Amino acid sequence: MHTSLLKYINGHTSSVLSSEEVILIESVFKPKKFKKKQYFLQKGDVCKYYAFIVKGAMRQFSVDDKGTEHIIHLSVENWWVGDRESYTALTPSVYNIEAWEETDLLTITKADFFFIIDKIPAIALMIRTMDQRNFIANQRRLNSSISDTADKRYEEFERCHPEFVRRFPQHLIASFLGITKSSLSRIRRLSLKKTV
Repeated sequence: MHTSLLKYINGHTSSVLSSEEVILIESVFKPKKFKKKQYFLQKGDVCKYYAFIVKGAMRQFSVDDKGTEHIIHLSVENWWVGDRESYTALTPSVYNIEAWEETDLLTITKADFFFIIDKIPAIALMIRTMDQRNFIANQRRLNSSISDTADKRYEEFERCHPEFVRRFPQHLIASFLGITKSSLSRIRRLSLKKTV
């Protein structure tokens, strides 16, 4: 189960993990299975684990005062899940994280995470790379949400994440993009006409 995580780590560093480092990684990342619709984190709880998705799909969302869900993240294999603010500051989360499919995770506590960052240079490099990519992606998403049309946002989403289009329903994608489900249906119809 750790093979995909080890491959992910090696893909984010120029050094090769030693056998001792592999054993250490395997000892701190604990496997956990989630059924479809099972919560990894619920609003009000402290996020005690971060997790690497080995198999499956998850969604992170908030719920407003009217009961409307707002998708913050969609995640599939080789993505990480968790509420970084709650995990780091040990504060109650404002988000829910739920398995959208049956999902296999490798989870790690905050204490173990900081321990392996100190012990394994490849992990520290991976974290820096992930942070840079995450910052850039969030900046692009924010800019897109305030300056791009709904059509352009979906076009970019479909181009960057074709697997999400196949695995998540329209209402979740619409929420992630900040548009209505009916707008997304219209955009997809027009997109299909262009390809025919």
